[in-house]
This record gives sequence, structure tokens and C-alpha cells, in this order.
Amino acid sequence: MEYLVYGRDRPGAFELKMSLNDEHWAFMDGYQELLVARGPTLSGADDEALPTGSLHIVNLPDVEAARAFAFAEPYYRAGVFESVLLCRFANLLDRTRWDFTEAVDNYGRFLVIAMAETDPAPATSRHMVVYGELLALDGEARLGRAAIVEAPDLGAAAMMLPAGGHGRTEVHHWRFGGRPDQR
Repeated sequence: MEYLVYGRDRPGAFELKMSLNDEHWAFMDGYQELLVARGPTLSGADDEALPTGSLHIVNLPDVEAARAFAFAEPYYRAGVFESVLLCRFANLLDRTRWDFTEAVDNYGRFLVIAMAETDPAPATSRHMVVYGELLALDGEARLGRAAIVEAPDLGAAAMMLPAGGHGRTEVHHWRFGGRPDQR
């Protein structure tokens, strides 16, 4: 079963987060073969952008293992995150971010989360890196959808995964994560 774990950084946690990078990467090394996607969300698209969160989609045997992954992670334990979104992830493209090979020059990468209980729309864009349905941890209730996409800007990224109804869509600049020598 796949799980999406998105930790949103608390304001003022940048220095603490940077001091924990080696510990974070060492923790993630133990999950390398289980990761579907990983990477930071960012304050913008330029080289001066600061991290605003940390996304991991990971294939784990059960909810207990997913909670252990989310809450034993060094950033979480040290108080870097303001909140953590932990959901089951039904991978509708059935691929990892490492399987994505259709990158477009001058497009940015974005994490799009659409919280709404609607049925998932079929993936209609070759610019979706990873796309799936967000479910409650028991797998029963639909919570929304999430995707990592390539798009020219935030607005275009949001249009790839509209929430509809009374839902809400959030869009974050994102980049492939991992140790700098393994991206």
C-alpha cells in the first residue's frame, strides 16, 4: 500500500531543518527501495527559494508502518513540521517519479493537493509525474487527489487538478528530492 506523507514546515524552522539534513537522508536511505516520490516544496521557483515542506510517497505494508515512517522521521521528531498530512495513496498512474521521462524545458514542477470527496478524474496530461487518489488511512473514505506535475506556472498546475465542489486546491513549487548526488 502506498501512503502520502506531506510535512508542512512551521515558520522559522529553516535553520533547524538544514541542521538535520544528514540525519533525514540517513533515515530515508532505509526506505530508498520503497519510495514512489520524494522532494521538498519550496517558497518559489528561483534559486533563492526556501523549503516550505517535505513530501514523500512510500510503499509500506500497513498503517502502523506508515505512522512509524511519518512520525519517526527526524524533521518531525525535532519539531520542524507545523502539520503532517498522512493519507493512503492510490497511485492512478502506477509509476514512480523515477519512471517519469517526459520533462519539458522551462516548465516548473509542482505538488498539487485537491481536497474534495469527488471521484478522481482520469489523468489527461503527459505532464503528470505522479498522480493518485487520497484516501483515509483505512482506505474507505475519499479525501481528495494529489499529483506532482510539470507546468509553466502555479495557475496552470492548479488547473490540472481542480478540487471542484466545496473542496480546495493547494499548489506548491516542488523539486525532486534526495541526496544532492542522487537526484
